[in-house]
Amino acid sequence: MLDISEEAEKQLNTPYRVYVRDSKATARTPANVKEYPNTYQFIINMPRTKSSEVKVQLEDENVLVNANIEAIKAVCRDGVLTVTVEKLPPPEPKKPKTIQVQVA
Repeated sequence: MLDISEEAEKQLNTPYRVYVRDSKATARTPANVKEYPNTYQFIINMPRTKSSEVKVQLEDENVLVNANIEAIKAVCRDGVLTVTVEKLPPPEPKKPKTIQVQVA
């Protein structure tokens, strides 16, 4: 039988990375970003992290343009976090304003 020191066993059983402890850790966490016709999807590989340990937060200053922040879904399965954000429909194009020129 293999004898593993207590410290080595502790390292093996803890997540090897800090993912969402602070904004700097979040910025360094690699994510695959996919854009679909109606959604944005962010896929983050988080090995050895339990779903119960994952917390997704939305900060007002970090919102996508044309994103429906009321319809954000997050699913963590088998160490992969998938966050799906619905897109808002594009805004109507602005019509040019016509200014009447007065004759002097």
